[in-house]
Amino acid sequence: MAEINIDMSEYAAFFERMKQAGNGEFERSIKLFLEGLGYEFLRIVEDEIIRMQVVDTWLLLASFDKGASGNVWTAEDGGLSLEVGTNVEYASYVNDGHWANKKGVSVRFVPGIWSGDRFIYQRGASTGMMLKQQWVEGYHYWESALNIMERMIPKLLDAKLQSWLDEYFDKF
Repeated sequence: MAEINIDMSEYAAFFERMKQAGNGEFERSIKLFLEGLGYEFLRIVEDEIIRMQVVDTWLLLASFDKGASGNVWTAEDGGLSLEVGTNVEYASYVNDGHWANKKGVSVRFVPGIWSGDRFIYQRGASTGMMLKQQWVEGYHYWESALNIMERMIPKLLDAKLQSWLDEYFDKF
């Protein structure tokens, strides 16, 4: 009778890698990848604010960094979700647009100084400018950054998934 020898060492290694992946290594990798996406998104938002030449006191721009004043960075463990953004009060006005004055106010004084053709707000200044009621169009930097990320994510996910597969199962 013929004898059949099966080398199970490769399968044992495969099953060991599966066990490691199942013991949280894969989940930790996903969380780290998700956090990296959050950082990349914040970087893109900052780039869009600069590219669009948004008039800013740097409070808005600086708030798009993890741990910065006004920053929002929330990660859920089980659901693997990440929320990033800013709590800077005027961020939505700059992004979405706004009326120059409150409802019913046709003109208001804004204290500050002019430096060439650029106005610099200075609380309490005796000089300034009068703002007439008008719609100030938003820059839509947030939506622009989201569009960029939406185009990037499929390629990033494909590359990361291939990297994970190579890491755990490269010998098989």
